[in-house]
Amino acid sequence: FLTAIAITEQPVSVSVPVGYSFTLRCRAEGHTLLQYQWFCQHQSDCREIPGATNQDLPITAEQTQLYTCRVNDLYRNVVFSDWVKVEVHQCVARGLPPRLWRGEPVIVLNPTEQRVEVGKPLQLQCAAMGVPAPSYQWYRNGNLLEQYKRKKLWITHAKVSDSGTYLCCASNTHGEHWTNAVDVHVGEQSQPPLLCCRSAGGRMFVLATGKIALLVGNNCYQHHPNLMAPVRDVFELSRLLEQLGFQVVSLLD
Repeated sequence: FLTAIAITEQPVSVSVPVGYSFTLRCRAEGHTLLQYQWFCQHQSDCREIPGATNQDLPITAEQTQLYTCRVNDLYRNVVFSDWVKVEVHQCVARGLPPRLWRGEPVIVLNPTEQRVEVGKPLQLQCAAMGVPAPSYQWYRNGNLLEQYKRKKLWITHAKVSDSGTYLCCASNTHGEHWTNAVDVHVGEQSQPPLLCCRSAGGRMFVLATGKIALLVGNNCYQHHPNLMAPVRDVFELSRLLEQLGFQVVSLLD
């Protein structure tokens, strides 16, 4: 038994910069003359592409859309190709893709370092251009993470064991390209230090604060000539501590 129509070449998904020109291809075999019609879908709107009745569909990338091709014969037999995604990157750095780009993966979005509390979501994201569209594989500390094969790595409830160095490999038939490696730290939220203060009435109260540094420089002594170094030291040390995230209180004498 032979099917009336058999698709012999499916179109393939691509991931390209805005303005890039390429062609989607569909090939089929049947017992009579075959007719082709391409459709596209953006969000929930699916529509026939006027005049797109050839095996090849030339496209200049403008926005991310889905495409499929309908093939029918003279006996009203109909078959549709796979749906394919044309992913369009609107913001691509200058110089990407390379001038002689042949469709090999090119990283356009690298993951970023993350600090996550235990039990909170962890998300890493990357993206690559490629023709055909690249597949993705994430790694932690050099070990393959078998279940993470998408652009986004999502862990609903992060654990301390999820800490490590992550990177992703984007690959297609033309080769592979790796993202930057980034560190992920998963741990309990650090509690701010407690600062005890005494009010004018002598009562004690506690304030929760961030990192605070109290610097005291003594210049004047009763039985010693005045010093100048403490002024300079307090100034230089306060500037250093502020760069480290401290709130600095500086006092002299």
